[in-house]
Amino acid sequence: MSKTKEESQLATWDSEKGLNGSLQERRLGSDLQGLTLKVVTVLEEPFVMVAENILGQPKRYKGFSIDVLDALSKNLGFKYEIYQSPDGRYGQQLHNSSWNGMIGELINKRADLAISAITITPERESVVDFSKRYMDYSVGILIKKPEEKINIFSLFAPFDFAVWACIAAAIPVVGVLIFVLNRIQAVRAQNSSQSTASASSTLHSAIWIVYGAFVQQGGESAVNSMAMRIVMGSWWLFTLIVCSSYTANLAAFLTVNRMDNPIRTFQDLSKQMDVSYGTVRDSAVYEYFKAKGTNPLEQDSTFAELWKTISKNNGADNCVANPSEGIRKAKKGNYAFLWDVAVVEYAALTDDECSVTVIGNSISSKGYGIALQHGSPYRDLFSQRILELQEAGYLDVFKEKWWPRMGRCDLNSHTNAQTDGKALKLHSFAGVFCILAVGLLLACLVAALELWWSSNRCHQETPKESRYSLGSSSTANIPTLPHHCASTLPWRDHL
Repeated sequence: MSKTKEESQLATWDSEKGLNGSLQERRLGSDLQGLTLKVVTVLEEPFVMVAENILGQPKRYKGFSIDVLDALSKNLGFKYEIYQSPDGRYGQQLHNSSWNGMIGELINKRADLAISAITITPERESVVDFSKRYMDYSVGILIKKPEEKINIFSLFAPFDFAVWACIAAAIPVVGVLIFVLNRIQAVRAQNSSQSTASASSTLHSAIWIVYGAFVQQGGESAVNSMAMRIVMGSWWLFTLIVCSSYTANLAAFLTVNRMDNPIRTFQDLSKQMDVSYGTVRDSAVYEYFKAKGTNPLEQDSTFAELWKTISKNNGADNCVANPSEGIRKAKKGNYAFLWDVAVVEYAALTDDECSVTVIGNSISSKGYGIALQHGSPYRDLFSQRILELQEAGYLDVFKEKWWPRMGRCDLNSHTNAQTDGKALKLHSFAGVFCILAVGLLLACLVAALELWWSSNRCHQETPKESRYSLGSSSTANIPTLPHHCASTLPWRDHL
């Protein structure tokens, strides 16, 4: 017998599973007082998580979706019994046209509603009903932040190697020119019977004066001729410009964080080959990239490239079995996990090491909703109450609770390097200390060589009989040594 408009199906009977549904028809008013609804869910942080799991007692749950469900329960006056989907899936249509996961639980009328991070899709809406969305849905990329590379010679970064090489070559060139001009000035002074004393009379002293001017330490130099004034004036101007440019660029290098993630968008991800990426196999995100990547009307080739990598070997190479596995894989590095922005943002915000970040947020018209049985009389009532919660600001309060904007991890930072401009770390100045240490060691080595060289010359120039007389107890027998030898014998004055 066919059903009339007044007839409705209350329950079904199965020889193995028994009665599915209730034989008592309920007339709905403005609330659900006295009702106890069966709710099926899937664990997904931070939407649904286990709060307590005491042996022998029903599990208690917490999360964003649970807060929404509790608010609806308080508003409408119903109670609920919640259980997890046996297979832990949201719901996918199988080859035999049946559905698994929470959608399958609703179709088989084992649950009145399903709530978690379940997205509203056309395929699911064809077999179940959905309430109004209580949160927008988009896809993001969870990726490990690039590690800060320690460069002890970062203080040389403002100029490249070619600039430093030219500066190093300019110092001796200018020094040689000053030495030549000084010699010319000396010849002119001799011809005019004028005596001029200059600190740059030797080549090494001229180079030393040029180097001192470059490091802004001055240096005495007689610049009596117009030519030398032009040379020194040009060199001082050159030094001023170089030092000013170095100081300004060094400040930018030390205060502005230049370590950045080269992958910022889906386009960047599709064009590179170093980082592998994927999503959960047979999930809504998987189907999303499949639809976008295989759409011949899609003008942008980005999704086609992404789908080519995601679907490699039917998703076995780059995809994972569940979101938790994808998050763990992304934290290890060299892998980008494509998943719901809400889920991966929570994973990034609660990461102990703040080592991951979320990039490439896509715009989607989908959202998260509460799934109900097809033809459920509760749909409009749930949708109305969700809109009221949204207008009252309760949903924003729940979002701030689970996705705090002022959390311990900064989602706007794409690197582990600190950008607060506070005290510089030791490795930033390690190169300077290395230069100082090399200079000190080189000075000690040169001093030792000079002492050895002078002592060796004195040993050769001192007469043989004079060397034997040094052993005498009388100081009168000590011979007169050459001037350069006396300075190498510090014990001579104490005899």
